[in-house]
Amino acid sequence: MWTAMALIVLLFFLSVYGAFLGSRCAKEFFNGIPLAVYWVAFILLLVVGIFIFKRLLRVPALLLIHAGCIFILAGAIWGSGAGHEFRKNFFGIDKIPTGLMQIYEGRSDNRVILEDDKIRELPFYIKLRDFRLDHYKPDYLRILSRQGDSWMFPVEVDTDYSLGSEYGTIRIIRVFENFRINLEGDNRVVIDDTGPGFNPALEVQIQSPDGRIETRYVFERFPGHTHSEDELFLSYQRIISEYISELQVVREGEVVAEKDIQVNHPLHYGGYHFYQQDYDHQAGRFTILEVTSDSGLASVYAGYLMLCIGLCWHFWINKLSGEGRKI
Repeated sequence: MWTAMALIVLLFFLSVYGAFLGSRCAKEFFNGIPLAVYWVAFILLLVVGIFIFKRLLRVPALLLIHAGCIFILAGAIWGSGAGHEFRKNFFGIDKIPTGLMQIYEGRSDNRVILEDDKIRELPFYIKLRDFRLDHYKPDYLRILSRQGDSWMFPVEVDTDYSLGSEYGTIRIIRVFENFRINLEGDNRVVIDDTGPGFNPALEVQIQSPDGRIETRYVFERFPGHTHSEDELFLSYQRIISEYISELQVVREGEVVAEKDIQVNHPLHYGGYHFYQQDYDHQAGRFTILEVTSDSGLASVYAGYLMLCIGLCWHFWINKLSGEGRKI
């Protein structure tokens, strides 16, 4: 009992220490050989305790609590990098622990870049059918004058906004998701291209107090796009709410699974989870996925379920039913 309590107190201080190391160093620290010995010792101590203290076998709630801890620790060890190496060497099960994939729109790939920059291949392909960004509404047009005056207006087409008697009014004419200029002979035609990539922009008209009308284009990705003689500096601002990858799993030339993934809503297939990790911030042409093995995950989930049930049973249900006083 005292040995178990000492290990729990040690775990508290190790957790505090790990919090100051940073995620990468903490991962290496908790997966190192000294901590591996600690985790195995902790599991063995819990197993031995179940058989030494007969009360744990007589009280189901306490048994669930201890068994839940065993399942959690065992699952974590089984899913660790050392656990993957153990299965590879002794059982021939060779899975990728974790890594990153970069996939371009309309293309398929099965290469995973590991933490040591080595490349492994999955037994199937992941295709990025489409990538898109969702934004909070409304979007905003922000205006700053050389004298320091500022305005912020919601983006509403064909709506006039007053800039005061000195600057006149401004009207939003068009909203572009992918601004492009096509050359047709000597003419330049502005279009909203439905092809790949994204270049969000606004077409606005500024009417000065003397009646002159000036057409300007405001780009989200190029807020400094202006002329030196301009009195007003305009910027197009949109706040991203979600970035979404439409994925398909291709095996032997056939689509066997598909899902639109976003942060905290991964695709699960073939023993792996595919999380939305990042994307191409410049042109939106590719997505970056985090690939994580699901080894040991079922054991961890089962352990937490057993632990929660055992705690509720022991501290609340027994008290309400009166069994707690009898034990």
